[in-house]
Amino acid sequence: MTLHPLSGPSVPTASGNPARQLVVFLHGVGSDGDDLIALAPYFARWLPDAAFLAPHAPLPFDMAPVGRQWFSLQNLDSQAISEGVASAAPSLDRYLDEQLAAHGLTDGDLALVGFSQGTMMALHVALRRHTPCAAVVGYSGLLAAPERLPAEATARPPILLVHGEEDEVVPHDFLALAEKTLSVVGIPVDTLSCPGLGHSINDDGLMAGMQFVTQAFGLAFPPETP
Repeated sequence: MTLHPLSGPSVPTASGNPARQLVVFLHGVGSDGDDLIALAPYFARWLPDAAFLAPHAPLPFDMAPVGRQWFSLQNLDSQAISEGVASAAPSLDRYLDEQLAAHGLTDGDLALVGFSQGTMMALHVALRRHTPCAAVVGYSGLLAAPERLPAEATARPPILLVHGEEDEVVPHDFLALAEKTLSVVGIPVDTLSCPGLGHSINDDGLMAGMQFVTQAFGLAFPPETP
């Protein structure tokens, strides 16, 4: 299998110090890394020593002339999604290994934040790495191939899943399915349902994600004042 090298925008630490944490944003289908990297300044308020990365997915979007995709969604069958996630996982795994090594960090210093298809990728990869990362935040996504997780899970990082109750792209019902599957295999999972929200991230979800990641890194949220 050919591993497609990943690249994309990055934001250095707000403090100017070497990175002590690494937050990787994984975008949805039809978008690219320039979209979610816009979240970096918000997270940096609480994580001044974190560096932020947002790789472009490896494939051009196959249903429009612009955008990227981790895998095709022309076939929405659960088996096709499972195979698509698995096919894209090696490229993301290699990218994470390379970036952690470049920053002199380990998986315990890493958080993955995904949206939609990026959530599918974050969950698949994080739960199959040799060492658990610090946290996974998944917005508006789903857990691909839940039936395979008990046999394949090698890491159990804490996970926060956030989903709009009016999501017209990835139905909100997938939240409960993911929560049940993750809990059964001993993976700590928190959830947040957002009333009235469609396929998007609102202020409540953003705040919950920032708090979850900050505390997973062992830091106070909001930071303690002298």
